Amino acid sequence: MYQEHLINAIQKKIGLQKSIIDAVSNSLDISYDAAHRRISLKSKFSIEETVILANHFGLSLDKLFQKSDQVLMKKTTEIQSLNDLSNYLDNSFKSLSEYQPNQGTSLFYSAKDVPIFYTINNGLLSSFKRYVWLNILSQDGLEMTFESFLSKLAMDNRGQKMHDFYDSIKVNEIWNDTTINSTLQQIVYFSQSGLLTEENGRILCDQIKELLFSIEKKCVPNNEQYQLYYHDLLILNNNVLVSDKDRKSLFVPYTMLGYFITNDIETCQHVSNFYQHQLKNSRLINTAGTRDKKIFFNKAYQKIDLYKARVRSLDEI
Repeated sequence: MYQEHLINAIQKKIGLQKSIIDAVSNSLDISYDAAHRRISLKSKFSIEETVILANHFGLSLDKLFQKSDQVLMKKTTEIQSLNDLSNYLDNSFKSLSEYQPNQGTSLFYSAKDVPIFYTINNGLLSSFKRYVWLNILSQDGLEMTFESFLSKLAMDNRGQKMHDFYDSIKVNEIWNDTTINSTLQQIVYFSQSGLLTEENGRILCDQIKELLFSIEKKCVPNNEQYQLYYHDLLILNNNVLVSDKDRKSLFVPYTMLGYFITNDIETCQHVSNFYQHQLKNSRLINTAGTRDKKIFFNKAYQKIDLYKARVRSLDEI
């Protein structure tokens, strides 16, 4: 069965018009008769021959031989330090940059939290998110204030590349009333722990509001590049689906920043169908009436003001 799978995959690669016996004979440097015996299943490929054929014809043995109920995945690197985080952003950009904006690339984001692409440039909010991530993901935590962390943080353009990529493609985001909650709660937590000054805490709240202002400005009917959906029933999970006209990639979170990544055709298509169904059950903010759009954003602005009022220094608690 496995040998037949390999033979069929090679034939598909070279096309039906070409002789698979000649192709196998040339790639393995064996006689025509020896190749014929293998193609007719009278003899078996050795392990070494199988690897040679896979490399020669660009075949993935994992994908070729995996069972129908199994999905091949790779995962992002674990993060314990700023260097790990930089490598994570670098590798994430490489995975995404396989998709080019001029190839009709689009992205769906199930935004349980504020999408990471908004908080990985070089602003104060992005620095704070790095501080939060490292405190949560590092085994020992950072054991320093945000301001001390900020003084040691070097400029890193790798996150900016991901931010720019996100701006260059068609994006569909699904939000609900809780999408901004975790970032606001993180500001309050570190402020009340005495690890974030009241001044910076309030600035961070203002920057979240500025981010929402910029998103609101993009939510216009004729903006096909960016579309924001509101779903009040779906439990969001930070799944990301990227696709172009030829392929799809699914990013599934398993820790705060850790993602499993798969290009499995059936799985990605199933998720794409799921997204399309959920969009039908969502409200497209871009085309919503002025009243509905203002209700959505004003609720978020009011929530930010509420959390901002809770930001205080340790001396005030």
